[in-house]
Amino acid sequence: QVQLVESGGGLVQAGGSLRLSCTASGRFFSINAMGWYRQAPGKQRELVATVTSGGSTNYAESVKGRFTISRDNAKNTVYLQMNSLKPEDTAVYYCNCRYTTPVAYERWGQGTQVTVSS
Repeated sequence: QVQLVESGGGLVQAGGSLRLSCTASGRFFSINAMGWYRQAPGKQRELVATVTSGGSTNYAESVKGRFTISRDNAKNTVYLQMNSLKPEDTAVYYCNCRYTTPVAYERWGQGTQVTVSS
């Protein structure tokens, strides 16, 4: 089973930057994709960005040009660089990992709070 450890959340002023990281550990055959989702109060969880083992990325329209997702396969770590943050980016950010053992599984991190003040 995979465990995910997230870090990097916090409080920042609008226009500022934060970097989130998430490291996967445990027993698995391969990690197919990792990514970040977020959930604001009273809203559903939504995709922020994902990256596959081959480096293909996918972004929500609302973060394109401001957020960058990257991955270090050797460290089983995914990063989310968030620039030009806006108050509407305030949410709990969850790391997501899709891996095989070789049976396919999906795992969520515990979440990290990102708060952007205006």
